[in-house]
Amino acid sequence: MKLFSKIMGDFPDDMIILHGLFGMSDNWNSLAKRFAKKINVHLLDLRNHGRSPHSEDFDYKVMTQDVFNYIQDYSLDKPIILGHSLGGKIAMNFAFSYPEKIKKLIVADISPREYDIDFHLNLLRILDSLPLQDFQKREAVDSALASAIKNKQVRLFLLKNLYRDENNMFQWRFNIKVLLRKLVNIKEADFIRGSCDVKTYFIKGEKSDYINDNDCLLIKKHFSDVEITSIEDAGHWLHAENPEAFYNKVLGCISE
Repeated sequence: MKLFSKIMGDFPDDMIILHGLFGMSDNWNSLAKRFAKKINVHLLDLRNHGRSPHSEDFDYKVMTQDVFNYIQDYSLDKPIILGHSLGGKIAMNFAFSYPEKIKKLIVADISPREYDIDFHLNLLRILDSLPLQDFQKREAVDSALASAIKNKQVRLFLLKNLYRDENNMFQWRFNIKVLLRKLVNIKEADFIRGSCDVKTYFIKGEKSDYINDNDCLLIKKHFSDVEITSIEDAGHWLHAENPEAFYNKVLGCISE
């Protein structure tokens, strides 16, 4: 599968950025433009997300293979891979599967363990039940979601995936039907085996519970050359909640 990507920069070195569940490359545009003044940036849309193709296959193995194929297609020489949340797990799996193909690994606010998916499944069920064909304005979709999804930031994040098709009808960019059936495939982290010696940085949100003290022990067990740092005043969406601190932290990882 050929993934959709945006490429910025004109430098010898490359960095691939992998977004999280329900996200897309557009979420990273602002930061990518800044990184692209230091390094080539490849913003990828994962399969069943953004402008990349939809597929019945959705698990860590196929998504890792997508990234491998992308690196081969663009003849990238040992890029840095930065992944957030789901993208971070794919990046970890890539580092375990193809350590010789990666220069550094940067993981944003996710640990190599199992996470509960009930919240995300509930969001998918809510979105799937919405009759998009009945709506003419984006604001009306937001209003319809408000009773079931109280958090406005979550709604705004999801609504970034709303677009009009060739018939001027609203559609979701992510593949809701497949994600509903296959989300269970990304619940665990069974790709973690042994120890990975790729230079690795874990960056966690200070207010997030995605990486706790036990996770730090787990990370150090499976990554032999690792640094774990945090971003203050930030939760799980640390790159959006404190973009300046996140930019500086990643820039430090790139420069080391």
